[in-house]
Amino acid sequence: MRANPSLFQRLLPGARRTPTYDFPGGVHPAEHKTVSNRAPIAPGPRPAQLVLPLNMHLGAPARPVVAVGDRVLKGEMLAEPAGAVSAALHAPTSGTVVALGPRPIQHPSGMDALCIVLEPDGEDRWAPRRPVADHTRLGPGKLIALLRDAGVAGLGGAGFPTSVKVNLGDHQRVEQLIINAVECEPYITADDRLMRERADEIVLGIQILQYLLNPHDTLIGIEDNKPEAIAALRAACAGSDVEIRVVPTKYPSGGEKQLIQLLTGKEVPSGRIPAQCGVVCQNVGTAWAVKRAVHDGEPLLSRITTVTGDAVARPGNYEVWLGTPVADLLHHAGVDKERLGRLVMGGPMMGFTLHDPSVPVVKTSNCVIAASAEELPEPPPEQACIRCGACAEVCPANLLPQQLYWYAKTDDFERAQHHNLMDCIECGACAYVCPSHIPLVQYYRYAKGEIRTQTAEQIKADRARERFEARQARLEREQAEKEARRRARLEANRKKQEAATDSRPGAGDEKLAALKKEVGQASSAYKAAVKAAKTAEAQEADNAAELRARADSLKAEADRAKAALRDAKAATPAPAAPAESSALADLKKAVGEASSAYKAAVKAAKNAEAEEADDAAELRVRADQLKAEADRLKAELREAKAAQGPAAAPAAPPPSQQDGGTPSDTQAAADKAAVDDEAAAKRQKRLKALKTAYNMAHKQYKEAHAAVERAERAGQESEDALAAMHAKVEKLKAKADHCRDALDALVEQAKADILAHTGKDLKTLKLDAARAESALRDKADELERRRDTSDADTLETLNSELDALQEHAQLTRLALKTAVEEQGLVEE
Repeated sequence: MRANPSLFQRLLPGARRTPTYDFPGGVHPAEHKTVSNRAPIAPGPRPAQLVLPLNMHLGAPARPVVAVGDRVLKGEMLAEPAGAVSAALHAPTSGTVVALGPRPIQHPSGMDALCIVLEPDGEDRWAPRRPVADHTRLGPGKLIALLRDAGVAGLGGAGFPTSVKVNLGDHQRVEQLIINAVECEPYITADDRLMRERADEIVLGIQILQYLLNPHDTLIGIEDNKPEAIAALRAACAGSDVEIRVVPTKYPSGGEKQLIQLLTGKEVPSGRIPAQCGVVCQNVGTAWAVKRAVHDGEPLLSRITTVTGDAVARPGNYEVWLGTPVADLLHHAGVDKERLGRLVMGGPMMGFTLHDPSVPVVKTSNCVIAASAEELPEPPPEQACIRCGACAEVCPANLLPQQLYWYAKTDDFERAQHHNLMDCIECGACAYVCPSHIPLVQYYRYAKGEIRTQTAEQIKADRARERFEARQARLEREQAEKEARRRARLEANRKKQEAATDSRPGAGDEKLAALKKEVGQASSAYKAAVKAAKTAEAQEADNAAELRARADSLKAEADRAKAALRDAKAATPAPAAPAESSALADLKKAVGEASSAYKAAVKAAKNAEAEEADDAAELRVRADQLKAEADRLKAELREAKAAQGPAAAPAAPPPSQQDGGTPSDTQAAADKAAVDDEAAAKRQKRLKALKTAYNMAHKQYKEAHAAVERAERAGQESEDALAAMHAKVEKLKAKADHCRDALDALVEQAKADILAHTGKDLKTLKLDAARAESALRDKADELERRRDTSDADTLETLNSELDALQEHAQLTRLALKTAVEEQGLVEE
């Protein structure tokens, strides 16, 4: 909505008759600005300690680069920017860092934050400064880095780092650069006095911002209640392309989106920022800080702060070091503690009550109001909303404050967001006109905080879900690869078994195949009988005993068939070995016997020496003779192998024969590879399904049982309801037991198949593997103990024995692993 030029604009000499626009709503509270804008800017106090919070800007807190005890100079960096949105922190004066820890800061909740405590030395010595006379020679990139390291942040609002706000990139075109000189809130006159006294420096800072943003238009928005500041700015802007736009006095015309609408007619859409609409706003205080950082080489060390109110004797504007405690500033302005009724940080509309005056002045501290009880009385008690609609009429963001109040009060945050709660600028105009004295802004701040918390938690949950899904995908991929390797291994074993079957006489193959089939059928029948018997017992059927007897008879039949299979395998003749292989086998047997005799002799000699027996020397000589004999046989074995050549070398005996097993063990190891891979895969799938079903049923049973116990303790359920709950518990228990029995039966069948195919049960295979590993560890420990005390021959013997044990342990591990995998008992 376009507005006509004000009377002040028409009468002001040289005023441009540029039309301005208007924004909805707004109020006209009492200004109270003449109390503090009469006197020029004065120096602030010199406190005994400066408390410098690391988060006095919007974004990530700065990272300390000093430690307790460090001496620093004025302007020296105390904390560096941490993250993309952050700003540096510097020493306002020279002194010593005396503490680094949590301290109270200016916040509505009175929270603590990490602070650097600096004790001034009174010398105010500067660190080396690097002023830039011509900023155009520096380049935009280096200029932005300079502002970041200088700690320049917005001095009129939330303290957004200036280096981020002016670093838009080449893809964003800036149509208007707006300098906010409105300062619309009552009592505050810091920008007013700054423009009156330092307009030339402000314009230099604006020129630096123009160089960085290259805007089409540069506008200074200022209210018509500041004639002296307007005149000073006009004089400083003479001959430049900076246009001064005088706007009518109305609160909150200093809001970023409201000022943009006033000067350009543009409305920033909900959820977007001004830069996306081609507009960048900066405060006049920020422009002054930019000039000092670039042309003077001074980081942001101080700011202009208004001290006003009926309880101070010298109200005015002071250039205050950052980190100065508010108590020191009030004492410097002559506070009367007897008259002090309320202490407010900021303005009366958007500020908050300060309960602890020890908090420090930070980059966004534009005003401190020390009001008497009559000047700013405590608000009246909150009353019920009368639905007058006055809050909606004055809302500058075109929101529905009454609806937002109800949603915030009932924690209906979703509907509050749908009504654009996040667009609320918390100006306080709605609460100012509310006849029921409802602190609407406090409700909105609460709802915003909860929404931000929920959003952060949702983001964390989404990230956790993404990590979980990625992990699940990885596990499934690994499982698929594992299954593919298992199938390939089973296929290789099957082909190997087929080749071995084709290469030997087939006289007994039919008989063995028939016996294996009989064993499988008997085991399946036994399994089914066990399952039927357990089901009948669970249901208390009349034929339960009969079914159990039937299962026992089938078990005896299965055991008989397995025994017949083992006997048939033992009776199967082994293939005749060539003469050369028999000779080698005899030599190997002789070497093994000689080595065993040598080991026994060495052990006997050690025991005799330990007991100081008379025949100790004789036993040691006997051991040396046996060693020589073993070495001679080993040499003969090597020569025989060399004479045979690689083509004539006999095939290595199966692991069971190498370990001294019987022919039946050899046949069992060969039969083990013939297990059908498809059956193993089905069994593994069935095992997994049964485990899942049992876990679910057992969980349901526990939950139902816990519910019954709670109901019985509470005593609020009827007898019929409790009986129904008990029946449900029994039903779930029977279901869980049934799944457990089926799972046990399947595992027992797999173990029985392992016994049938290997000649050893699963426990024996595990014991063999464990004993082999234990013997291997003991031999390795013995070799390590005797490495420095025994002769070369003894060490060679120990190494040979260790190699044999390693081979034996590997074979037992392989036998156990193959048996378990082929029966589908691999743990997922």
